[in-house]
Amino acid sequence: MKKPPIIWLNVAFFTITFITAITLVPWYGFEVGYDANLWIAFIACMFYSGMSITAGYHRLWAHKAYQAHPILEVIYALGGAFSVQNSALHWSSDHRLHHGKVDDIEHDPYAATRGFWFSHIGWMLREHQGDTYSNYNNVRDLQKNKIVMWQHKNYLLLTIATNLLIPLCIGIVTGDFIAALLLCGLLRLVLSQHFTFFINSLAHIWGTRPYTETNTARDNGFLALLTYGEGYHNFHHIFASDYRNGIQWWHYDPTKWMIKSFSYVGLTSNLKVTPDERIEKAKATTLFAKTKSCLANSANMQEQMDRLQTEYDVLINKLQHYYKVRKRLIEMQKQKMLKQCERSALMQQYTELKEAWQIQNQVWLKFNESVLKLPAN
Repeated sequence: MKKPPIIWLNVAFFTITFITAITLVPWYGFEVGYDANLWIAFIACMFYSGMSITAGYHRLWAHKAYQAHPILEVIYALGGAFSVQNSALHWSSDHRLHHGKVDDIEHDPYAATRGFWFSHIGWMLREHQGDTYSNYNNVRDLQKNKIVMWQHKNYLLLTIATNLLIPLCIGIVTGDFIAALLLCGLLRLVLSQHFTFFINSLAHIWGTRPYTETNTARDNGFLALLTYGEGYHNFHHIFASDYRNGIQWWHYDPTKWMIKSFSYVGLTSNLKVTPDERIEKAKATTLFAKTKSCLANSANMQEQMDRLQTEYDVLINKLQHYYKVRKRLIEMQKQKMLKQCERSALMQQYTELKEAWQIQNQVWLKFNESVLKLPAN
């Protein structure tokens, strides 16, 4: 099969920026040095670039996980240009294709099933998309967004301007323009790009799959540190419209924290959150399928299979009852429709169902753990 033509501009750009970053940046550091203010500015620029992609390009525009004030959208648009990852319109179009056809070697733009190199950067080095490159039929909603289209039409100008003016301003303040250009311009650009690329590559190779095993996406807490919370990728691929990636309070997800914080001052609104019932059911169903597959090689397969099905059915039944009462309790409390006696009765029922589900969940997890430890025949 004939390979698509090489995009020499992209090859030259990625090669030159990478080589100069790993040579000139340390050389200048040894010869002249970078002061603390420059390192602080570098970190700030890294977060501005990265979170313009994660909060803006990804969660706002590609997935519409929340709504943002126009001022915030402009900040995202400029940060996206600063990141040099194409326009928000094009980026979102590629990403929606990725989610719709994930792992499909023909239609997923950066399918992880084609290997690490392809999904990380190789897909941008050849004309794999061909005539479909400028097909934006899947982002017609974004074509109605004036800020997205303004950035798309002026992307090259905005990219040049932000990547020169921001380091220039930092250089004026710190008194060392060359150092600012190397740290806040060059090194920041290379690192922020490859950290984003890790979401397409490593996050589909390295980690766990607690929510679904129907695709290659993985949850990885370490990658979350490099990608501003995007490392919880298995969760994201099944609940893409959720404004969160890390759903637990201890999950490192600064993008989630920023979006939530902005909601308190009116800069973000309509934050979409996946119901807990759907999340728990997805975890149970995924574990059920994994254990069922393991049982295919066990000695007493049918007996264990029957037990697995029974425990799963009981778990889902208790789960549904618990969340049904929980939802009813929350709705009635919001409407202030509960009398004291009704509240007490409903709270007691809620507490009992919650405890019953938690007990069954522990039974369920222990049973699956014991089965998964069984030696294969």
